Amino acid sequence: MRQKSKHIRYAKWGYLFILPFFVAFFIFSFIPLVDTVRYSFFEYYQSGIKEIGPNFVGMANYQSLLDSDMLKYAGNTLILWLIGFIPQILIALLLANWFTDIQMKIRGKQFFKVVIYLPNLIMASAFAMLFFALFSTNGPMNSILESLGLTSEPIDFMGTTFGTRALIGLMNFLMWFGNTTIMLQAAIMGISPDIFEAAELDGCGSVRRFFSITLPLIRPILTYTLITSIIGGLQMFDVPQILTNGQGNPDRTSMTLIMFLNSHLQSRNYGMAGALSVYLFIVSGILCFLVYRITNGQKDTGVKTERKHRKGGAKA
Repeated sequence: MRQKSKHIRYAKWGYLFILPFFVAFFIFSFIPLVDTVRYSFFEYYQSGIKEIGPNFVGMANYQSLLDSDMLKYAGNTLILWLIGFIPQILIALLLANWFTDIQMKIRGKQFFKVVIYLPNLIMASAFAMLFFALFSTNGPMNSILESLGLTSEPIDFMGTTFGTRALIGLMNFLMWFGNTTIMLQAAIMGISPDIFEAAELDGCGSVRRFFSITLPLIRPILTYTLITSIIGGLQMFDVPQILTNGQGNPDRTSMTLIMFLNSHLQSRNYGMAGALSVYLFIVSGILCFLVYRITNGQKDTGVKTERKHRKGGAKA
């Protein structure tokens, strides 16, 4: 009985230590989430100095968003995310595989790791302002091109859809590929060297070893990277906001969903902002679930098949 009472006392101390987290989560996350969902069903905005609402309107805010340009901005967000993510994951996989390959014997690995991770330490707002200054019509990039004789007049990089999207994608790539490389490298280093040695003895080449051994074994980290990247892509705001001065130019082709949400918050239209937040929450949840099922479904199927074979063998 004494041991049991001591165990209960220790358990109470454990609950007390984790209690601040749950209190903070309830106050700063759960209550705002519930309020956001509640406001999405109300007409609640400010017109001049007059405050309208809150008046219950049901699903009217959700329907109004579907009738607006929300789907266009969702497409913009997807395109901007893909432009940055595809080269990010490809180059991160390549660098991580190079840095962990014992046969390559690359010198100065630690130096290169620090260099590729440095852009991740720079604030996105500072990065966007830097690129805005570099690629403006009077910026250093145009001066270099004109001095080399490659152009006769300044190029308006941010005056075209391709140029603006390319710059946003380039910035997102530079800021995050270093972090992704470090994570994937840690995942590859967690694989037992005996597996690679056995594959090498069996005559497995570096390319086949990468696709047959490395990629399947780092699938959990790849899933985590993809899910966090999707969530970060849906939350894309600071870079396009600063680069386009909040307008999403040209012709709103770089307007993202969070920029659209911010415009409703600036106009104090809390009902529409709440409905858009709920849409984002649902979409991110569905996408993350699909990614998890796709990346882990094959593995789960293989485990189930192996269990069936074992049961069949035991019965025989």
